[in-house]
Amino acid sequence: MKTNRKYKDSVFTKLFGHDEKIILELYNAIQDTDYDERTPIEIATLDDVLFLDWLNDIAFVIDGKLVVLIEHQSTINNNMPLRMLLYIARVYEKICDPKSIYRTKKMEIPAPEFVVLYNGKDKMPDHTELRLSDMFKKHGVESPINLDLKVQVYNINKGRNPEFAKRSTTLAEYEIFVAEVRKNEKTLPLKKAIVKAIKDCVEDGVLREFLKKYSSEVINMLFREFSVEDAKKLWLDEGYQEGILKGSIKGKAEGKAEGMQLVLSVLQQQGYDIAEIKSKLPKEFA
Repeated sequence: MKTNRKYKDSVFTKLFGHDEKIILELYNAIQDTDYDERTPIEIATLDDVLFLDWLNDIAFVIDGKLVVLIEHQSTINNNMPLRMLLYIARVYEKICDPKSIYRTKKMEIPAPEFVVLYNGKDKMPDHTELRLSDMFKKHGVESPINLDLKVQVYNINKGRNPEFAKRSTTLAEYEIFVAEVRKNEKTLPLKKAIVKAIKDCVEDGVLREFLKKYSSEVINMLFREFSVEDAKKLWLDEGYQEGILKGSIKGKAEGKAEGMQLVLSVLQQQGYDIAEIKSKLPKEFA
């Protein structure tokens, strides 16, 4: 199995995205299948800058199926099917011979499966299905659905979908680790919360070898992941956006240049005019 990720992994992809045995274990747990270690896997994860925001993704081909599997920390939105459609088109471009598309013989392509594993703070049901067709302006008898895409969203916070954790030791321990970070966050700054979670999990034998080997990377990756998700949620709040643009938000950001730069970088990725926002920020943030 070869991988060539141009961008840094998330903790999720670092743990699950590069080892065939662990990928099989995770897939079997989610889909209740029993593929063994002899089952071939072809990694098809994108490393294109257009999907820089998708650091928590794993795409792979297994038994004639093209699986796109993503961990999601922030609130799931109803645009996920469209994002998946854009993603899967690029993956097919990556794995298919472009010359074969123009030949008369019908190609055989792996059937897609779309899975989102939700691991955020908000309340979510154990399972939700999102459909692309629900986004269409018109559909029905007069406007039939000619294209659809279904995304299966599963809540993997500790204690949710417990059958997954029973079938995958790695997933069960990952859930414990994230839960420990979330618990520590209530009384500690984020970076200290992560450090304490790593220390406690190693002592308790939870992801012990992984956390010992990649402890520094895990701290940096998870700190950025959680910070970016918090920044996104903050800026999705219309009142906060309005307050920033009016220059009225002061103490809550605590004046940390690093935190504000993180928020600005997220906004820049989303197409905001950063120069304009900076010009309207209070002096302590600009």
